[in-house]
Amino acid sequence: MDRIPFGVAQLDSVLGGGAPEGSVVLVAGESGAGAREFAYTSAAMNALARVDDETFDLYYGDLDDAAAVPPEVHYLSFTTDADYIERELRYTMADEIVDAAVEGIEFADLSPEYFQLSAIPREWYMGATSTIHDLGRAGNRDGVLSALGEYLTDNAAGNLVVIDAVTDLVGASGGEVEWADVAMLVRGLAKAVHSWGGLLLALVNTDTITDRQLGQLVDGSGGTLQFSWESGGSKRARTMVVREFRGVLSQLESENIVRFETEIHDGGLDISDVRKIR
Repeated sequence: MDRIPFGVAQLDSVLGGGAPEGSVVLVAGESGAGAREFAYTSAAMNALARVDDETFDLYYGDLDDAAAVPPEVHYLSFTTDADYIERELRYTMADEIVDAAVEGIEFADLSPEYFQLSAIPREWYMGATSTIHDLGRAGNRDGVLSALGEYLTDNAAGNLVVIDAVTDLVGASGGEVEWADVAMLVRGLAKAVHSWGGLLLALVNTDTITDRQLGQLVDGSGGTLQFSWESGGSKRARTMVVREFRGVLSQLESENIVRFETEIHDGGLDISDVRKIR
C-alpha cells in the first residue's frame, strides 16, 4: 500500500512511511497540546520535499521506500488568511523551512463564506480594501459547506489537504451549520478521499466538543491522532496517542506502542520518546 508521509520523521518510520493513501485523519487535541503544530509540520515538510530537497533532507532525512510525497499541499482555513498562517508557521519551525515551504503550499481562506451571515463587521474579515474578487465572494450567499465542498472537489484528489478546523464549523454562519452536519461531513470526506486518494488532515479542538461528539468524529474517520497534556511531577509533557487508524493500529499494537511523547523544535513537531505497553 502506498503511503503519504505525515512529515514527522520518527512517526513516519514507525508507520512504515506514513498514512495509507486515501485516508482522512483527525488531528485532535487540547489547546496547545500539539495538534495544530502537527498540522503545520505536516504541511510544511510535504511542501518542502517538493521545493527544497537539501533543506528537507537536513530536517527530515530520507523518505521510506513505501512513501511518496503528494504533488500538491493545500491548507484550508475557515477563519484566517495565508499571512496569519505563515506567521504561525514561523512560531513553530525555523525560518528557512517556512521561507521555502510557503512557496509550495496553496492557502485557501474561506473566512468570507464563514463569517458572511454573522454579526461580525465585514471589514474585519475582508480587510479595509477589497478587490473585485473579494466583492464577488461577498455577494455569494452560498454556505461555508458548499464552498468547502467545491474547493475539495477541485483540489483534494491525490494531494495533502489540511482543514483548519472542522470544529470551527459548529454553529458557523449564524447557526447555519449544526453538529449533525459536521459529523456527516467527516463521514462524507472519508468516503470521498478513499476514492480520490491523497491524505486529508482534519484539525479538531477537543476543548470545544463533548466526548460523545469526538467519538462520532473518530468513528467516521479513517484514523485519529489525539494530542493532550500529561503531568508528571513538576513537568507537563505533550503526548500523542494513535487512538484509531485502520490498517495501521494493528502494526503499532504488535510492537506494543501505546503513546508518543512529542516536542517542538526548529524542525517543527517531533517525537521525543516512544512509550510501550509494560
